Amino acid sequence: MSMTEWLALIILGIMALFIIVPLITFTWIYILDRRQKEHSVLRNYPVLGNVRYFLENIGPELRQYLFANNREGKPFSRHQYENVVKAGKYKERIHAFGSERDFEESGFYIRNAMFPKLNEELRIDQEPKIKTKLYLIDHEGLFNRKEHREDALVDPHYLADEDAVIIGERTCRMPFKAKGLVGQSAMSYGSLGKRAVTALSRGLGLAGGTWMNTGEGGLCKYHLEGEVDVIMQIGPGLFGVRTIEGDFSWELFKQKSEIEKIKAFELKLAQGAKTRGGHILGEKVTPEIAGIRNVTPWKTIDSPNRFREFHDTSSLMNFVEELREVGGKPVGIKIVVGSKAEVEMLVREIAECGKLPDFITVDGGEGGTGATFQELSDAVGLPLFTALPLLDEMLKKYGVRDKLKIIASGKLVTPDKVAYALCLGADLVNTARGMMISVGCIMAQVCHNNTCPVGVATTDPRREKALIIEEKMYRVTNYIISLREGLFNLAASVGIESPAEFNEEHLMFKSQSGEIWTGEEYKKNILHSPIGMNEGAER
Repeated sequence: MSMTEWLALIILGIMALFIIVPLITFTWIYILDRRQKEHSVLRNYPVLGNVRYFLENIGPELRQYLFANNREGKPFSRHQYENVVKAGKYKERIHAFGSERDFEESGFYIRNAMFPKLNEELRIDQEPKIKTKLYLIDHEGLFNRKEHREDALVDPHYLADEDAVIIGERTCRMPFKAKGLVGQSAMSYGSLGKRAVTALSRGLGLAGGTWMNTGEGGLCKYHLEGEVDVIMQIGPGLFGVRTIEGDFSWELFKQKSEIEKIKAFELKLAQGAKTRGGHILGEKVTPEIAGIRNVTPWKTIDSPNRFREFHDTSSLMNFVEELREVGGKPVGIKIVVGSKAEVEMLVREIAECGKLPDFITVDGGEGGTGATFQELSDAVGLPLFTALPLLDEMLKKYGVRDKLKIIASGKLVTPDKVAYALCLGADLVNTARGMMISVGCIMAQVCHNNTCPVGVATTDPRREKALIIEEKMYRVTNYIISLREGLFNLAASVGIESPAEFNEEHLMFKSQSGEIWTGEEYKKNILHSPIGMNEGAER
């Protein structure tokens, strides 16, 4: 055969391949779709009906990247996500040509001063400098971006010693001192993978002046990788301080309290994502995680809805006091506010018995790193900017506000959101999803089924390989420093010398109708109105 004939045969073969294989495939799909009884669409529209399911499957990605505008996405908008990523990669928060915020909508505003503070007038500790790594963009084209990473020496933006927040100063042998106002909220090893926890620990440790909360999954060696202060959370499942039968172990608790890096303990009564006990899928419960939690490997864990060790405020406070006496370190509680009456009852009973936690973490109902049921996530618990002022005002009403600290959490991922919380009564602020995004989360929203595509919320070793600790840890460092820097910028703009001085005087709230409240009026309205004004909490 001639060369021409060989080429013709090859071309005919390729054409046959492109025709016959799809024809056989579509015929097989047609037969299967016609015979199946599960999907009505596929029985009536075999083959073509699969297009519907394909588009439904990629719908979240289409909305996130193509169709939703920068301010529309939930639970976080593209705008919020990019702000966290830029802070982590470039320590950058600058944007051009004006805000995309809808100023016609209701929301909070920081009350700027006619004569703001100069940088040299701020009370700020900038020593020692922090060695980190920042990305610099070389070229940003339509289809590609070229950038490189460089060593950088940056200012830490610590609070001055006189402004540092001290927890348990009056009650504990070993109080906890924080030189920054923002730390990592509770996220358990098991919900996050070992590489994510390690990167967070190292990154926060490098930043200094901050802390990480273990989540109710208990302390693991990855939490201790970095030089970071740790708040160990104890949930109803008692992971890390329980016997194999599930009872509280004072011996294990004492062992944990002797670890130097553990600075405080937090009893989790509830959290925003789930006002119930924790849930972790069985395939995430590796032998290592089971050993840390003292449970059975590969078995789904559902913690009890509440602690068995106490059943009311009085017994809760007795338990707190005993923990504090045995451990010598601050002990706090984490709550989700369900109603004004409930938070008033809690505060009143605490004041009457004279036994107080060292801090109360108040989590908004919009919090959500954990896996939970839809009905609990969407419907149970008040949003943070309603719950926080309620708690703050109740503590003042019963004369105990100065005896404990408030830590606020709930979608506080940028400096302005953190400042709103500080103005509404928080002493300190936690963020979980901000930390997740800084360590690589792309908001795929598959945290609960162990298939995280970027290796953050998974214990699957194959998927975890995507997360490079030595790269992501610096993004965590840059993100937390950027948050602190932004807070000092806002403090200067309102005419105060430190973000530790933020209070309701520095906040304004504009309703959708155009009515304006001062921060104090907003808080009083929350306290006295049967309906909270949580308009604009995310804006």
